[in-house]
Amino acid sequence: MKLAFITGATKGIGKSTAKAFASAGWDLILLSRDLDLMEKLKLELSNTQSKINLVKCDLSNTKEIEQCVRESITKYGCPSVLVNNAGCAFNGDLIQMDLEKWEQIIQVNLTSVFQLCSLIVPEMRKNGGLIINVSSHASYNAFPQWGAYCVSKSGLAMFTKCLREEERSNAIRACTITLGSVDTPLWDSESIDSDFDRNSMLSATEVSKTILYIAEQPESQLIEDLTLMPSKGAF
Repeated sequence: MKLAFITGATKGIGKSTAKAFASAGWDLILLSRDLDLMEKLKLELSNTQSKINLVKCDLSNTKEIEQCVRESITKYGCPSVLVNNAGCAFNGDLIQMDLEKWEQIIQVNLTSVFQLCSLIVPEMRKNGGLIINVSSHASYNAFPQWGAYCVSKSGLAMFTKCLREEERSNAIRACTITLGSVDTPLWDSESIDSDFDRNSMLSATEVSKTILYIAEQPESQLIEDLTLMPSKGAF
């Protein structure tokens, strides 16, 4: 069964990934906190043969996640691929950061991934599955003003490695796609201060093609981490 569960599905990488998977014949479970945008995306994908299922869930809300995911598995089945794409960022001095903002970034970028995997991986064990966690080169490079984001992505990279080792015997594969700067709406956020040349960044469309490539590898092999950087280097 080719069923992919994609978080953060209404914008940027998530939206492009949904389109790429649908075009390749995958059925989808799309998760976002914005139901209106998901409905619009579902309409865009109506020209494909894919079955599109929608899950409204705010990943910053720890209590909401379990109910949403359990209901989605009951309604739509267990995905064969989980793409943990949703994320957030914030510019600001690390020590001066508001605790609430710190907790939000860690929750969305790291803890929600743990929660989703805790709910989905046990179901995956019946038939095997693949976890693709969207990471960043900030996982191993320190960027001033991006401290919480760097910490969250570094934690995500190690979480993925540990999950992979623990679940090998259960036919669960886990990997990261480690990205340089990608031209997405994240850069339009009021909390992000940057004047980068976004034309030189990676495109969400090309990134989504790479995520699909990872997902369609045979079960006998695994790309443990694939790093994709702009040809002009880091920003």
